[in-house]
Amino acid sequence: MKLSQFGPGALVAAAFIGPGTVVTASLAGANFGYALLWALLFSVLACLILQEMALRVGVITQKGLGENIRENLTHPASRGFFIALVFAAVVVGNSVYQGGNLSGASLGLAGLLGDFSLTSLGLENAWPVAVGAVAFAVLWSGSARLIEKALIGLVLLMSLAFIGTFVLTQPDVMGLLKGLFIPSMPSGATLTVVALIGTTVVPYNLFLHASSAAKKWQTASQLKQAQQDSLLSIPLGGLISMAVLATAASAFFGRESTIDSAADLAQSLEPLFGVGAQYLMAIGLFAAGISSATTAPLASAYALSGIMGWSGHLKSRSFRATWSIILLIGIVISSAGIKPVSVIWLAQVANGILLPVMAGFIWWLCNKPHLGSYRNNTRQNLLAGVIMLVSLLLSGKSLMAAFF
Repeated sequence: MKLSQFGPGALVAAAFIGPGTVVTASLAGANFGYALLWALLFSVLACLILQEMALRVGVITQKGLGENIRENLTHPASRGFFIALVFAAVVVGNSVYQGGNLSGASLGLAGLLGDFSLTSLGLENAWPVAVGAVAFAVLWSGSARLIEKALIGLVLLMSLAFIGTFVLTQPDVMGLLKGLFIPSMPSGATLTVVALIGTTVVPYNLFLHASSAAKKWQTASQLKQAQQDSLLSIPLGGLISMAVLATAASAFFGRESTIDSAADLAQSLEPLFGVGAQYLMAIGLFAAGISSATTAPLASAYALSGIMGWSGHLKSRSFRATWSIILLIGIVISSAGIKPVSVIWLAQVANGILLPVMAGFIWWLCNKPHLGSYRNNTRQNLLAGVIMLVSLLLSGKSLMAAFF
């Protein structure tokens, strides 16, 4: 498979490996060692199943999920419910989560280059503005290939950084293999398992994948290329997450020192494994932050344009306006250190409801007659059923966390 054939799968990998994933995987490794690696392995398999169905719908129908929602949900109440959920979870949610993406990239840059301020503009921390400007330039280009190349480069950079750090920490190979293939649930680990799966299997990636795949591959005969792209890119993203978890397990599990964030992990690696490990982790954190800071607004624009019937062209005014607003909100939140708790709560609730709804909707779409021979077979339906149950579990945990 040629490099030019890669793209949408790398966008998905770049999207789910953000600062939130780095933090979650770091805390999982520090608190439970290698024991929860199986949860990441499961989450990658679940992600592959759902994302394959999404890209198949995109390539065969030549429309994103937003457009398919509009066309297949004809009842006003069901369509309105779906639109409200997508808006709350994907558009509003990504606006506030964007602050975390920019903050993560800024922490990585600060670890590499030191603090950056623009006192004349009243900015004590100007890194979020700089990172936001880079993301803005990439998205404003309106070139799908440029966006793909940039994100493929960031995924490769994350791979080198996080896997390099993993190698420097000299992990326990037997413990790692046991954690991967022998599931266990240490005391107090339930919510961490849910978080690990939830950072990989996320609703907005389904919109991102379907729309970007429909733009890149225009005929059913190209479906195999799209599937190969997904099969190579998404497991690479999972490998990066596993490397972060294993690094934290090697460095902190069973030790007195603790970590509260990915920045703590980067800073604490130097006395244990040398300055190289600290710099590699900082590079990885920067790449994770800026990749998610680019893909989150892009996914939101695809989702909103589709469900509202707007143009999905990368250079259209409505498309650019959507991702620009989300990016701007993220810059403000990150630069000012704002913690919009109530809005995050709303997004968490909406995400908790949207994931099983989206999983069920894609499952339904992939069994519709208009897909012809590309409908789900029995095996795919059984796997989709398992993922549906998992998504309901995630939904329940997310809603419980939000309300209790």
